[in-house]
Amino acid sequence: MPDTKHQEPTAERADAQGGEQGAADPVAELREALSRAEATAADNWNRYLRSVAEMENVRKRATRDIEAARRAGVEKLATELLAIADTLEMGLESGATASAESLLAGKEATLRLLLAAFEKFNIEVVDPTGYRFDPQLHEAMSMQPSNTAEPNSVLFVLQKGYRLGERLLRPARVIVAGEPVVSGAPKPDDSSGGESA
Repeated sequence: MPDTKHQEPTAERADAQGGEQGAADPVAELREALSRAEATAADNWNRYLRSVAEMENVRKRATRDIEAARRAGVEKLATELLAIADTLEMGLESGATASAESLLAGKEATLRLLLAAFEKFNIEVVDPTGYRFDPQLHEAMSMQPSNTAEPNSVLFVLQKGYRLGERLLRPARVIVAGEPVVSGAPKPDDSSGGESA
């Protein structure tokens, strides 16, 4: 019997020690899990910082590329305009001694150069004479009654418009045809019916 009593406390001690080891294991496991989570967080943070830096570099590179493309486009247009400036200067230099016909021919040649430059850069002239008035392309300066043109069509173009591809650079300034004048009908000014005193 003494052996049994002696074994029982030993079993209790073993259970107590096992319990202590079990209690120590969860803490150690938690510390290990925390250490892994901190390492993962640090790795994710470094990846995030690299991604932010990379996106900033992409943004800067795109800005530089856009600026370079814009500059190249402006340089091409400027090169085309130099020939036009040269012809205008030659016309001014010879203006005092040139005949009216040669000055007119020079202006026509300069206009052809300008229109060729416009065509190269996809700039279209908006000249809507005779077409239906379109408020997206035209700016109505006034409306004029017309017996020859269809109402709401463009009667006269005061200033041509220009488009760059689908984008409107400047609307055409136009006079729009109104309803035809009916003879014998009272005019809006005569609606009072009598003379004013």
